[in-house]
Amino acid sequence: MAAEDRPQITLITPPAFDAEVFSDRIGRVLDGMEIACLRLSLGTRDEDVLMRAADAAREVAHARDVAVVIDNHLILAERLGLDGVHLTDGARTVRKARKDLGADAIVGAFCGISRHEGMSAGEAGADYVALGPLGVTALGDGNSVEFDVFQWWSEVIEVPVIAEGALTAELVAKFGPVTDFFAVGEEIWSAEDPLAALKALMAPLG
Repeated sequence: MAAEDRPQITLITPPAFDAEVFSDRIGRVLDGMEIACLRLSLGTRDEDVLMRAADAAREVAHARDVAVVIDNHLILAERLGLDGVHLTDGARTVRKARKDLGADAIVGAFCGISRHEGMSAGEAGADYVALGPLGVTALGDGNSVEFDVFQWWSEVIEVPVIAEGALTAELVAKFGPVTDFFAVGEEIWSAEDPLAALKALMAPLG
């Protein structure tokens, strides 16, 4: 696959991490692979924890010219100098996020397996739409996105699309020609060497 056609990578943080330790781990991944965006996706509502994590993520990513978005927290995105938000409720709050954060912020929307929701998010001003899961996972309702949805999107829709959820090297090989990005997180963080795991996962892209 030619470099200009190769999907880019969005790196998703683990749902919980020690900010100091994780800065080193994530720095190694950012240094070893070309990453387009770091997505802060924490499973806590504790503002202090979120702020510490966001500060650490911003420092390590911005030092390498990598953009940082945070799941859903519009106020923190603005207050902490992040590059934007990743909305997990489909198209519902895209217009508000765009209005609150301005034209230059990144506003992305996760739309599950719904082509219609993705189109609505794009029309509302999302910079990208994420669809998933691709693979089999116990999360959600057990459904996964059909290949045809990505194929159709790549031919018809201008808004970039991200493929995510239970990725395998086989799925990366299959969906590589029809997606703009792969979002990778849980697939690599449990490995002893997350960078090696990421390289193995993305190896089919050449």
